[in-house]
Amino acid sequence: MEYTRKLSDKLSVEQIKIELLNTAYGNGDTFLAKLDPRTLFIWYLFFGIVPWFLHSEIVLFGFFLFMVVTTISIRVSPLIIFILCLGLLGQGGYLLVASWFFGGNGSVILPLLLLTLKLSTISLASITVFCSMDPDKLSNGLLKIGVPGQVSFSIAYGYRMLPSLLEEYHHVFLSFRLRGKAPKKHGFLYVNSIFYFVRLAVLSFYPLLLSTSKRARTTVEALETKGSLYGFNHPEVKKIKLAHLKMEKRDYLFLLVSAIYVCGIFGIGYMVN
Repeated sequence: MEYTRKLSDKLSVEQIKIELLNTAYGNGDTFLAKLDPRTLFIWYLFFGIVPWFLHSEIVLFGFFLFMVVTTISIRVSPLIIFILCLGLLGQGGYLLVASWFFGGNGSVILPLLLLTLKLSTISLASITVFCSMDPDKLSNGLLKIGVPGQVSFSIAYGYRMLPSLLEEYHHVFLSFRLRGKAPKKHGFLYVNSIFYFVRLAVLSFYPLLLSTSKRARTTVEALETKGSLYGFNHPEVKKIKLAHLKMEKRDYLFLLVSAIYVCGIFGIGYMVN
């Protein structure tokens, strides 16, 4: 019972909201968070694409270890790691069952493990990069590389609104529970209760969508009042806003160390194979 209580506390809406806020704003004192966003974009562009085209187990495992080290260095939330592991296990398990159902055998396990290793590496690289930048830094970095202002603002706005939307969804869900009638019997394997909560979860999305649309309209009107469209479309304003972004020695050092490590891994993989 004690472990169940601790698990329920970890999975509460309030705790999830705190974890999301920590993910977005709680890693500003790490080494990677002090790098220029363009450095992180370049680094992610390599580790987010190249693993798809690799087939050497040694090289992929070396990339995976590097991603594990970088992920640990940014002190990522355990909730994010739990969701990642859950997704990877579900994806791998689904493909394994599907392959056996259509006549596969034990030989499919190695390719599935290789695919899982690729997905793990790319996913950890994504976590490393996007957990190292708060919404403002991410938005400024996208502006710096030429992404339209409306797009960069939308991404940062999504970061900021996610905890609020989660809390509002929880309130709507609880209001449906208060006004609804729960099944008197759980049924076989709790089928009745599961169907009841799934139905409430779906119904709760509709009020949330209406509230989000209203809130988005209010936000757009407030931004237009402050002249956001002018700032998005004039280079002089962007230049002043992004003047603080500069690639320093630590940025080049990080890219150099990463390049040396990658070359070493490729060298080891070539000698082994």
